[in-house]
Amino acid sequence: MKIHISKDALNWFKNEMLVDEGEYVRFYVRYGGSSALHDSFSLGVNKEEPIDAGKILELDNRIFFVEERDLWYFDGHDLYVEFDQELEEPLYEYKK
Repeated sequence: MKIHISKDALNWFKNEMLVDEGEYVRFYVRYGGSSALHDSFSLGVNKEEPIDAGKILELDNRIFFVEERDLWYFDGHDLYVEFDQELEEPLYEYKK
């Protein structure tokens, strides 16, 4: 599993979530909603430091990660974070 983040999505994290240099963004599994991978579970996003990071991507001095305990959610897929220009928010895709 790898994390990929587009330039436009990175800018959204900087400007909307106010992620500064040296800060962390966690992608995590939350109960509720649904995704292309699992019913009743969806992807959450939060600014917090890792406890036991399973996958990490450092981009423009910002650290994006998934905890080891949440890797099951991706089921062998990579996480692609793009930016939806129409909705003006990140778009999350899962690709093998």
